[in-house]
Amino acid sequence: MTVTAVGAPARRPVSDRTILRAAPWALVAVALVAALAGTGTPAAAIARYGAYWLLAVLLPGTLLHRALRGSTGNLPEDLGYGAVTGLLVELVAWAVAAATGLAPLLWLWPVLAVAPFLAVPRLRRCWRIAAPRPLPVAWSWGVAAVCVGAIAWATGEWAHVPLPPVTANYYPDLLYHLGLVHELTRSMPFRVPQVAGELLRYHYLSDGHLAAASMLTGIDPAVVLFRLWLGPILLVTVLVVAALARQVAGRWWAGPVTAGVAVLARPLLPGGPAAVPGGSPVSLLSPSETYLLPFLILLTALCVELVRDRPLGRGWFLVGPLALACAGAKASGLPVLIAGVAVASVARFVVTRTVGRRALLALGVLVAALGAGLAVFVGGGAGGLSPQALSELQWIAPYAHTIAPHAPTAPGPLPPGLATAGTKGWLFALGIVGWWLLLQSPRLVGLATLGRRPGRTDPAVWLLAGATVAGTGAMWSLFHPSDSQAYFLLPVLPFAALLTVLLLPVAATERYWRPVLAAGAAGLVLAGVLRLVAGRHGPGPASTYRGWAAGLAGPVLVALAVAAALVVGWWLACRYRPGGARLPGARLRGAGRPGAGWRGVRLRGAGVPVAVAVLLGASLGAGAIGVLPRAARVVTGVPAPKAGSRPVTAAEIRAARWLDAHAGPTDVVATNVHCLRLVTRPYCDSRAFWVSGFGGHRTLVESWGYTDAAVAAHGRHGHSYPRQPFADPALFALDERAFAAPDAATLAELRHRYRVRWLFADRRAGPVAARLGRYARLQHTDGPAAIYQLWP
Repeated sequence: MTVTAVGAPARRPVSDRTILRAAPWALVAVALVAALAGTGTPAAAIARYGAYWLLAVLLPGTLLHRALRGSTGNLPEDLGYGAVTGLLVELVAWAVAAATGLAPLLWLWPVLAVAPFLAVPRLRRCWRIAAPRPLPVAWSWGVAAVCVGAIAWATGEWAHVPLPPVTANYYPDLLYHLGLVHELTRSMPFRVPQVAGELLRYHYLSDGHLAAASMLTGIDPAVVLFRLWLGPILLVTVLVVAALARQVAGRWWAGPVTAGVAVLARPLLPGGPAAVPGGSPVSLLSPSETYLLPFLILLTALCVELVRDRPLGRGWFLVGPLALACAGAKASGLPVLIAGVAVASVARFVVTRTVGRRALLALGVLVAALGAGLAVFVGGGAGGLSPQALSELQWIAPYAHTIAPHAPTAPGPLPPGLATAGTKGWLFALGIVGWWLLLQSPRLVGLATLGRRPGRTDPAVWLLAGATVAGTGAMWSLFHPSDSQAYFLLPVLPFAALLTVLLLPVAATERYWRPVLAAGAAGLVLAGVLRLVAGRHGPGPASTYRGWAAGLAGPVLVALAVAAALVVGWWLACRYRPGGARLPGARLRGAGRPGAGWRGVRLRGAGVPVAVAVLLGASLGAGAIGVLPRAARVVTGVPAPKAGSRPVTAAEIRAARWLDAHAGPTDVVATNVHCLRLVTRPYCDSRAFWVSGFGGHRTLVESWGYTDAAVAAHGRHGHSYPRQPFADPALFALDERAFAAPDAATLAELRHRYRVRWLFADRRAGPVAARLGRYARLQHTDGPAAIYQLWP
């Protein structure tokens, strides 16, 4: 069915219409380029990366997706799904190149992918849309506005991650991923770059994408990771979420609304006394989580068709590879979708007494892909998951500062301190859970869709609801020493947003769109008011029950009072004329006559849409409060916060980058840098990662905080996993001796047994003996860093 823009002129020149449809996407492109340039990204790198995305991802992916599934009838959705397919095929090409040692020929894969669509006559139809079904211009502007909002958020993130070489405190996970990106430019089998002897078992496909992008463009991996990759992935995520929403809801306006809530909205009460777990599904600091989303959304769109028992045709060729890509991008994404498909299959049988064979086949494919992903990608660190009721409490400040003060996170049936907390402590803990549910209500309220007849009989709604409940339940019932259980919730936030949008009664929303828009605007204002209130209610100085209760409850009570006032105002608006005359039936019926009702606006039946719109508006307002100030600081030229007390210096980064440029591709580096605070001492936080990250080479023993052995030892001797000692004390002692007390035998063992070719010595990390130069050739110095090459 062709969808046309509401209220458009009956006759408009084609050229004007084309310009109007293209204008929002041009605005998005300009915003992205301006944001990258404004945060120091070189113009040449922006141009090369843009060409890479257009020619190596978007073009081949769109052609292949159309060949397998046909066109959606409009170009933006085709490009969104096509980009995900392009990313999928890129992973296949990268894996083949890494397995065969043909990485230098990776640039050929876009040519090989596009060539059949030029040579085969039947495939040439994929270059165009045979049966156009354009969406309204309002859809384009709405989705583009969400894209610009996502770019504004990314701009604030980029401002806090300067491009090297500068003195800065980099988030450890970013440097860990940077080391992986360098590692994945080499051939299989991959090794842990921070501990060269260990086989790499990690959901590293996001780093594989960054490695492929760096190899294809010739751009420094640090520039790709710190800047370039995030923007296109965000835009693709917005497009596919909007496409999924239109597919499920059957209304064009559901697309931009769902995409905005999924990507930009945040829990209520921004700036409150405690952080709310599960804020955003996208993150610069977690490439794996952000990279997962486009794959998971496209796979969900396919599963929606299958649980509705609709044929996929050649689209089946995408199901298995997409599922495996999800498993390798982030291990927590595929299980929640499996739960959703299982719930949808059961619900279909209960409601219709029929078995959805397509859904069951899809469930089998997903489970098989999950098993393969666990075998290939997941190491013992991910095995740190264990059952624990109310586990997320350990990472929420009110609980950690009262019931479990100074207690390290620990596994067990209950969080530390809760078993002996008494009645008062249990009530306080359950109050925190209720507080979390209330602040997440704009997302979780969508589960009420199952109580309505359209949702109750739609397997797609059961799929989304099952995945949402599974993700939420896993976060609260599983324990991981680094709070990784939260990653079960984050990928289902777009599903929860779509459920909330589905809670808007379609007919009522389209009939009463003016009051619904006004309610959304009121929600935005309400978020600002609650932000001011939340900032005045901090916890007590002693972090007591009473202090935290006051800090948490104050903004909530204000929100409830405002909600009560809105309910009363709505009741009065539906009951009385402006002049006070009561209408028959106690309802305001604006029949469209001049002077009837509130300027002719009908309000009957709009209560639920208006209430939901207020919630969504407040949630979007909470997101804007967090995004706009940070983006504004970039636009106005306000410098980012200064580095802390023990940053990595520009000289050290320059030295590491010199090593990257001069060492051989397979050379191993030994270093005395191990600790996040740089100085090596017992039980330090072993998450430095910058020698392998900026140095681009495998290190014998750099930092071991994320190894399987360290995670498995979490809690031993009262220390968390990053502070555990290295699992091989003899090797660690050999590495340290090479710098503090070197001799010919020590360095010979490093070279011949462990194939070490370079020594990266840092005087700030520990003592470096002056006689080291007798046994190794000094090749480069910069500040406290000195690089030695071992004698042949």
